[in-house]
Amino acid sequence: MTVLITGVTGQLGYDVARYLRGVGCDFLSPNRNEMDLSDEGSVKSYIMENNPDSIIHCGAWTDVNKAEVNVNLCRQVNVDGTRFIVDCCKDYDITMLYVSTDYVFDGSGVRPWEITDRTNPINQYGLSKRDGENIVRSLKKYFIVRTSWVFGINGKNFIATMVDLSKKFKTIRVVDDQFGSPTYSVDLAPLLWQILCSEKYGTYHAHNEGFCTWYDLAIEVFKILGTGTNVIPISSNDYRSDVKRPLNCRLGLQSLEVNGFDRLPNWKDAVNRYIKEMTLVK
Repeated sequence: MTVLITGVTGQLGYDVARYLRGVGCDFLSPNRNEMDLSDEGSVKSYIMENNPDSIIHCGAWTDVNKAEVNVNLCRQVNVDGTRFIVDCCKDYDITMLYVSTDYVFDGSGVRPWEITDRTNPINQYGLSKRDGENIVRSLKKYFIVRTSWVFGINGKNFIATMVDLSKKFKTIRVVDDQFGSPTYSVDLAPLLWQILCSEKYGTYHAHNEGFCTWYDLAIEVFKILGTGTNVIPISSNDYRSDVKRPLNCRLGLQSLEVNGFDRLPNWKDAVNRYIKEMTLVK
């Protein structure tokens, strides 16, 4: 099987490529110059010329703040780009795995969201990913995998930001009313491969075990680092932002359980391993 991975310069795409290389799977990892998601001709010519058996679509506009002021650009990548890929999957009988997000939900309530719950995004990023999901569902052979709070060695993320801030400040303010699950791209990559190799098509939720707030995550990071950084909890209302962010990003994992897929290690274990990887890379 030959797998095309989009977004290989990002956190998840990078680790998916690392994992497939490790298991000896042939894969394609085009950069933007080779396959520009916002350009229909670029997408379709690359896929037609390389004829992959499957596509893992990690590539996306993920900057939530900039999506609010660059709506058209965000939708060109997340909606139009996904449509171009889906068109090719229909034409060439290609299986597609689309990586989506907890932001397709509005963040109300406290219970974990299940795949049967109604989506209702509250910002442009979430809306673009939800619309991408709907396009993917026009395929017969598709997987949609929603995840949350992704972190990995090849890109920007909350943990890396906390590490950098701890070098500059002794006290940091972090929101404590948004709940979700930190997800290590190193752990998610093999699960995506496991799902792709099955014929259990449909929608899934996947993340490292357990839930926490951003405040909890910051506390854990500084505990591992031993920096003694003081973290002050604040509400989302006290955090200056022009973007609405869902408070409840908990995703239920029943979809994995009923289909016999592996669940991922606890988020604290994942954070500990990631920080060690950061140290080794540096």
